[in-house]
This record gives sequence, C-alpha cells and structure tokens, in this order.
Amino acid sequence: FQMAYQIVAEDLGAIIEAELAAAGLRSPAAQAIGRISLTNYAAGALLLPYEAFRARAMATRHDVDRLALQFQTSFEQTCHRLSTLQRPGSRGVPFYFLRVDRAGNITKRHSATRFQFARFGGTCPLWNIHEALDGAGQTLIQLAEMPDGERYLCLAWGIEKRSGSHLEPGRRYALGLGCDVQHASALVYADGLDLKARTTPIGVSCRICERENCRQRAFPPIDRALAVPGAERSIVPFTLRPLKTPA
Repeated sequence: FQMAYQIVAEDLGAIIEAELAAAGLRSPAAQAIGRISLTNYAAGALLLPYEAFRARAMATRHDVDRLALQFQTSFEQTCHRLSTLQRPGSRGVPFYFLRVDRAGNITKRHSATRFQFARFGGTCPLWNIHEALDGAGQTLIQLAEMPDGERYLCLAWGIEKRSGSHLEPGRRYALGLGCDVQHASALVYADGLDLKARTTPIGVSCRICERENCRQRAFPPIDRALAVPGAERSIVPFTLRPLKTPA
C-alpha cells in the first residue's frame, strides 16, 4: 500500500491539489488531512481497480476474506474499498464501514448508506462491533434497527496486530461493515439468516437516541431531562422527561 501511495502521490499530485483547492479548506491542518485522504483513496483504487474489484465482489457475494486473498490486500483495505463502490451507472452495494478502538472511539468511517455514526463520545453498546473486540478472527452478524426504523445487516470483526516487541502493547480494534437489509441477499454472510427475525434496537449514541427503556443507556438524550423516581425500580434507575421550556 505504501508503494501505491507514493506512486499516486507522484503521478496524481496536481489533480489532488486541484481538488483540495476546489474544496476551499481553510486551515493547513484540514488541507493536510484532505491531501492524505485523497491520496489514500487513490492508492486503494490502484490496488483494487474499480470495475475489476466490483465484479469480483459481486461474484464472491462480498466475501471479504476471498477478495482480500485474490487482490492481496489487507482485510481492512478490502472492507474500506467495498464502501466506496458508488460510481454513477456502476454502483455496488451501498455499505457503511468503520473502525473502532477499545475505548469506543471511531477512528475511521465511511458510509454510502443512511447509517449515522456518532461524531462525539461513544457509540451504542448494543452494536455488535463492541463485542467483536473480544473475538479476533470471528465474524459477528447482527440484524439491527435504528430509531428511524431502518434495518441493517451489521458485520463486525476483531483485529489484533502484534507490536513486534514484548515491551510494547499490540493493537486491537474492530472493523464494521454493513448495509440495508434489502441488499442482504447479495452477501454470503446472510445465508441461512432469517431476515424477518427480531432485530436488535440500536442507536447512534445515548445523547441522541430516543429509546426510553434501554438497559444500556448511560446518559439522557440532549432534548430530555432525567426524572429519578424515589420508590420505584425499572429497567434503568431513571426515566426521561421533556426539558422545561424557558418562560
């Protein structure tokens, strides 16, 4: 990948700079991040050519392991590329893709779906991507439903990379890939899965989730306040009430 990165940085540098200028990014930091992001994308496209990769993805029914083996790319690179196949007239399955560390921070994200990611704070603990952190090498499959009623087939994998030294901790993180259930038949991971089965109700994060009777709720939504009953016990030790409107 590093070799591909250097090739596109040299050959496509002028095009990348033109795109950055058109984007109107104001700060040097934003421009630097934009430059790296565009160069990374181009490097991924060099290793995983659009039409060839899209055709193999459809033929293998989006089997990530097989695709990674055939194109000699990492599991993460392959997942990321799957989420970018939205060229007009030649679209692939619209996927979301993300990477999450052990603290729940989203360190990489991309989405061609309506699926929303938390911009600040942790993600929903009911989402299977958190469970994947404890099971490197396993494929976790979940049918999940967002508060807006959209249902998703959510895939998650735990990844562990050794540091190369006993004195340094290794890296452990989780990768998530998913799509609307209407596209599930195009994925090998949906074979044998009852798509009409009960879904797991998840949200973006506690702060913007409207679900009231959630056992995993840590904070009230930003548009609600806590109401703590004195002599009652419920799923969570508080209920939610609307915020008072200033007089």
